[in-house]
Amino acid sequence: MAEINNPRFPDIRRCESDHRKGHTVVADMDGTLLIGRSSFPYFAVAAFELGGVLRLLLLVLASPLAGLLYYCISESAGIRVLIFAALAGARVSDVECVARAVLPKFYSGDVHPEAWRVFSACGRRCVLTANPRVMVEPFLKEYLGADLVIGTEICAMGGRATGLVSSPGILVGINKARALEKVFAEAQPEIGIGDRKTDFDFMRLCKESYLVSRSHEPVQPVSPDKLLKPVVFHDGRLVQKPSPVMALLIILWFPIGFILAVLRIAAGSLLPMPVVYYAFWALGVRVAVKGTPPPRAQKSLGQTGVLFICSHRTLLDPIFLSTALGRPIPAVTYSLSRLSEIISPIKTVRLNRDRVKDAGMIKKLLQEGDLAICPEGTTCREAFLLRFSALFAELTDDLVPVAMANRMSMFHGTTARGWKGMDPFYFFMNPSPAYEVTFLNKLPYDLTCGAGKSSHDVANYIQRAIAATLSYECTSFTRKDKYRALAGNDGNVGDKPRITPHKLMGS
Repeated sequence: MAEINNPRFPDIRRCESDHRKGHTVVADMDGTLLIGRSSFPYFAVAAFELGGVLRLLLLVLASPLAGLLYYCISESAGIRVLIFAALAGARVSDVECVARAVLPKFYSGDVHPEAWRVFSACGRRCVLTANPRVMVEPFLKEYLGADLVIGTEICAMGGRATGLVSSPGILVGINKARALEKVFAEAQPEIGIGDRKTDFDFMRLCKESYLVSRSHEPVQPVSPDKLLKPVVFHDGRLVQKPSPVMALLIILWFPIGFILAVLRIAAGSLLPMPVVYYAFWALGVRVAVKGTPPPRAQKSLGQTGVLFICSHRTLLDPIFLSTALGRPIPAVTYSLSRLSEIISPIKTVRLNRDRVKDAGMIKKLLQEGDLAICPEGTTCREAFLLRFSALFAELTDDLVPVAMANRMSMFHGTTARGWKGMDPFYFFMNPSPAYEVTFLNKLPYDLTCGAGKSSHDVANYIQRAIAATLSYECTSFTRKDKYRALAGNDGNVGDKPRITPHKLMGS
């Protein structure tokens, strides 16, 4: 098959997208469906998730060689180096988990608007990419609606990636054209979209071919909510998509950040709670408090504690609630590592996921004083609130909603697949992490179960109130949905027996 060196392909902006439901589109990925032409950031994310900072260091050290080979020798050789540095020795199942739970967040923020306009308009969608298929297929199929993904196949031995690639090698140039011919045989796709010379071979096999040319003006990516579905759940520790410079900064900051995290955790665990706010401020942790918190319950007057209903961003929510109040507030949790329990400056009580036992435990704790609970049952990183469990509304009418929000610039302080014991360390390893604690007004008695409202109505009302405060969106997603999406299990949620709603005197 002869290669055409200078074909005159029209710009993608000239492609009509109307009446394309019966057409087939074949598109490249980097630089075409995605704005960025480099796949390094995604290999860097995979390297960090699969092997931590040491594997990321290996990738950064190998990147100059990869760049030299890519631009001076061949595109294929450069990509081989990146694949080896990022994936060699990793379990294939782990690579699949990263592709499903971590990478879609980064890919979805870089979709090219013109390429997506044409790609989404066609009835059958195929992607040809030099990237390892195992890394990109979940995103392309679930979020872009690709029917077929043809990419580079990695070699594996004993369930682990060898870092090498299977025949015919990296899918660039003539290999893309041959792969297209193998799949479509005599059929000719209607539209081909590419962005570079190594795409020309497959593009000329299509009835119409369009080029996504480089723009001197910044291209605004497609808003993630315009894709087939939003990224509600995602995992992984890195907050930003790491460019080579950002990856180097992460590596250099990591040991410094860990020492700083230990100091911050020690300050929060060992100092009296009234001074923790100031200690955090001195160590670069910012805590903003809004609204008016309720006064401490007076046990001498027969008052029971207030139940703080918090949105759930990290396992540190109750600690920052206590920091904002200047006193330790016990918290009930659904899951907490042994290490987190040891270093926690507040009392934590693990729920059993048995409604009857949990109800009795919470009632007992409220007799002792104020208490914090996160009824979502698990964290969510995006601007969404998961469904609130209604159990808390059945146990007391003294309910104070608390809107929790945080800011991290380098590392996420939550994980679904990793060891949760490292969550507080990763949060405090950020250069200047921040928490915003907003106290809403105490729920009026006429909106509680004591006034005849159902527990689900109460839970939904509080969910909406917190969502409005944070400008978040309410969802009906649950812990089970999150863990199915990220970890492939149900989150160990059992059946929930009904309990009789309480009856309290109005206050």
